[in-house]
Order: sequence, then C-alpha cells, then structure tokens
Amino acid sequence: SLSDGRTLVSKEGSFELGFFSPGSSKNRYVGIWYKNMPVKTVVWVANRINPINDSSGFQNKSVVWSANLSKEVRIPVVLQLLDSGNLVLRGERDGGSETYLWQSFDYPSDTLLPGMKLGWDLKTGLERRITSWKSPDDPSPGNFTWAVERQDNPELMMWKGSRKFQRSGPWNGLKFSATSLRPNPIFNFSFVSNEDELYFTIDLIDKAVFSRIVMNQTLYLRQRFTWDKATQSWELYAN
Repeated sequence: SLSDGRTLVSKEGSFELGFFSPGSSKNRYVGIWYKNMPVKTVVWVANRINPINDSSGFQNKSVVWSANLSKEVRIPVVLQLLDSGNLVLRGERDGGSETYLWQSFDYPSDTLLPGMKLGWDLKTGLERRITSWKSPDDPSPGNFTWAVERQDNPELMMWKGSRKFQRSGPWNGLKFSATSLRPNPIFNFSFVSNEDELYFTIDLIDKAVFSRIVMNQTLYLRQRFTWDKATQSWELYAN
C-alpha cells in the first residue's frame, strides 16, 4: 500500500506516483508527475472524480479508486511505474513483458504522453480520450475533450461539451489534412487504423527530451510543451 507522504518512483527517476493537492485545493489526489522538476507537473490522476478530503490516504476507509480488471487474477501481481509515465499492473514473473493486466495509459487524464494511444481498442471497445481538468484546482473532468472519431474516414476531434470544436480532417498517410500538427525535431506522430486498433500516437525523436500535449480548459487550447533544461521551465512548442 502507498500512504500519504510516501511515493513510488520509476526506475530511472523520470516519474513519481503519490498523493498531491492541486493549486489551492486541500483535497488529496493520487497522481503521477515528473520527478526532479522545480514545478510539479501532474500528468495523470487516479481519483479525478473522487478526491480524498484528508491527508491519511483514506476516506473513511472507503475505496476512492481501484484498477478495473476485466478478468479474475490468480497470480501474484506487481504495481510498477515505468519511465514512460505509465503505471502498470503485471504478473510478478512478467518483468520483461509488455503484457499488462492493467495500465494507466488506457485511462488518460488531461495529458497525452509519448507512447500513449489516443483512440480505440476495437477488440474490447476501450476508448482512450484526453479530457481537460475542470480548473487548475480541480482535476475532475472538464468539458474540453480530444478523441478519435470513428467513421468511414476517422479523424481527430476536439469537443467543447457536446459541440464539435475542432477537427483534424482525415489522415492521408503522412498527416491530417486540417491540423496544425507538422513534422518537427521533437517527436514523430502516426495514425494506426486496422481491424484491431484505431489510434493516434506520438514518439520522441530524442528520448532525453520531456514533451507532453495538454488539454487546457481555461484557454480552450490543446498545447504542446517541451521541457527546457536551461531555463528549467516548460516552453510552449505549439498550440
């Protein structure tokens, strides 16, 4: 178990899992953030809609969050935070395998990290979409969403509530026809569409770089940030 005040750190020290309070809120949440940065940058929140109202790590001993497993597990399991920022539940003997019983990358919050899939697992019906925080003090889901729309010519879509806010246009094999995403020196991006999966993903060209895409409800912008080691701050790469 993980109590408030203790954390779980990824092997190379890139990410950290623990309890935090966003902004001026006194509520406690379980989240993942970049480690060893002067500004805590949270990339995933477990209990977005069910905060803890004290610092014990428990709320009247009730469950505030649990991993939703699709089948019963009868083997010893390990919870591990990877250096990609992915929190995974795996069999104790599956250390080198990417076969996970559960992973946080399947249940994103407001941030798309390199290696995450935005879109659909067509075999299980699982949809992965990015939804903004309600406010800087409240990580519960806002009304600004980025997702893959399933249709004859699938495309990326941003919604403001139930209204379509911005569309990418269909994928032509190299890029989306109506998006601001362009080839760049930071990351590659690709769109996969087959009978099993339908998703958009980004991969870093330089693995030493930290980069993320965030849905900002305050400004209603999808923002791409890259960490500048010289200034020790996030630089806005593009909207």
